[in-house]
Amino acid sequence: MAEALLRDRLGRRGVPARVHSAGLIEGGQPASAHGVDVLRGRSLDIADHRSRTLTPDFVEGADLLLGMARLHVREAVVLRPQVWPKAFTLKELVRRGHDIGARPIGQSVEEWLLKAHAGRTHTDLLGEHPDDDIFDPIGSSRAQYEKTAAEIEVLTDRLVALLFDRNPTP
Repeated sequence: MAEALLRDRLGRRGVPARVHSAGLIEGGQPASAHGVDVLRGRSLDIADHRSRTLTPDFVEGADLLLGMARLHVREAVVLRPQVWPKAFTLKELVRRGHDIGARPIGQSVEEWLLKAHAGRTHTDLLGEHPDDDIFDPIGSSRAQYEKTAAEIEVLTDRLVALLFDRNPTP
């Protein structure tokens, strides 16, 4: 759901980005029926989506890694430790982005991410925490999928605004 929502939000702003998702389950799994249904209600079609397993090459090639939970970020950093400065949970990056402010004109996304990364430690990824983790609705009701999709939708809207709304240099 996050892949489709982020791709949609970036596309609406004309941001040329490649958005792909990968996770910890075996690759090739179809999107859940509830997930397909909930996103169809948002005019997004994920019926043909198949899961991909997180791999070192997938991680290494990313400009930004967004996990839905700390576990995902930990796994990415274990696979390729050098991605640590650009690997965040979606909630964490939005929170840190609000703290540092929107990316000003002239600042690269990479520079903004480094600013958002400042002060982080690897211990920030330990355990689970609702401040960073989005509930995984797999096996849950359609209502829970709707709740999770709504949360991801709000967060992706905020992230895209932080990164791509044009603000003058402070």
